[in-house]
Parts: sequence; C-alpha cells; structure tokens
Amino acid sequence: MIRVLVVDDHTLVREGLARILGSEDDIEVVGQTSSGREAVGLCGKLAPDVVLLDYKLPDIDGLEVTERIVPLKTGAKIIILTMYASEEYAVRVIRAGASGFVIKGASTEELLGAIRKVHRGKRTYVSPSILEKMTERMTKEPDEAPESALSNREMQVLTRLARGAASREVAEDLCLSLSTVETYRGRILEKLNLRNNSDITRFAIRRGLIDVDFES
Repeated sequence: MIRVLVVDDHTLVREGLARILGSEDDIEVVGQTSSGREAVGLCGKLAPDVVLLDYKLPDIDGLEVTERIVPLKTGAKIIILTMYASEEYAVRVIRAGASGFVIKGASTEELLGAIRKVHRGKRTYVSPSILEKMTERMTKEPDEAPESALSNREMQVLTRLARGAASREVAEDLCLSLSTVETYRGRILEKLNLRNNSDITRFAIRRGLIDVDFES
C-alpha cells in the first residue's frame, strides 16, 4: 500500500485528489493539509511514502517544503504538483530532493503512474512537456535562461514581488528582515538587468514563473 500525504491550499482540489487516490486499491491517503509548514510536521507523524505537494502554498512554497522534508530522512518521496509549466521550477525542486514534477493539467493516469514510479524508486518522474523543455534548455546559452542565475531565496522573493507584494509583505511571508528583502531585490534587479518591480512582474510572466492572473 502506498501511503500518500496530499498538500494543496485549494480545498476542492485537495479533496478531489484525495478521492481519486483513495479509490485506487494500492493507494491510501493518510493525511491532507493546506499548509507547507504543517506538511513538514505531518511527514514526521504520519510517515507517508509519497507527498503530493502543490508548489504554491500560502505560507512556504514547494521548494522550501522539499528542502525541509528531505533532511528529515523519513523516506518520503516528494512529487510537486503545479500549474506552472516552468522547467526552472522543475530543476530547482529536483535538485532539492524531489522525486517528481507533474503539471496539474496532467491526466489521472499520468499522476497515478508518477506516484507508483517514484514509490518504487525506479526514477525521477517529470511531465513530458517539462522534460522536453529541460532537454532543450541543456543546449541553450546561460543568458537564454536568465532566472537560473538567481538563488532559491532570490527566486522566492522575485515571484512574490512579481505578484504585487510589497517588500514588507515579502519580509513577513519569508520571515526575513525588510533590509534583507531589499538586498535580495537589489540583487535580482542587477542580475536580470531590470529597473523596478514592474519589470520584475513582466519578466516573471514572460518566463512562465507566475500566471497573468497571479493565481496558483
């Protein structure tokens, strides 16, 4: 039996996933949460085999959740489930220790297959459309994927600023000082050759790092 923890801040999505997974003979949903921080705690308490993790959560994002779960060494395999068809996110979470990256538009069969494959430990699973982008990226010059120059924390700051959050809001969200966020903002502008927050928003939309409507 594959024990799965479902993490998504949208109740209908989370409960829908739980129903789909729970209807399979070899899968048991052992827990659900909308919080990234709670997901980390539940990994220790529930010992899931697989964590199905939404990338964008209201407290900490899927990358940071992954970075917190992996050192616990619970053996849980993490599959990121997201609407962001960005190879940049895929590369970062897999480097952090995730075992899968699946687009929310994927079929039920693909999702179930990904869960079973990573549980068997056979390989890392990435949705075909993203895998193709990752392969194409390997042949590109570094300046064709400028966001790769950003650290994980700079990426977190960038996406929040791009969605319209003020620096103070970003500081509270990421538990950083305002001056630290401003330092990150300055580095982002310099690395990406941007001038202001409006440029950051346009860049993030163009690179597929956020959606036009800023929804997850």
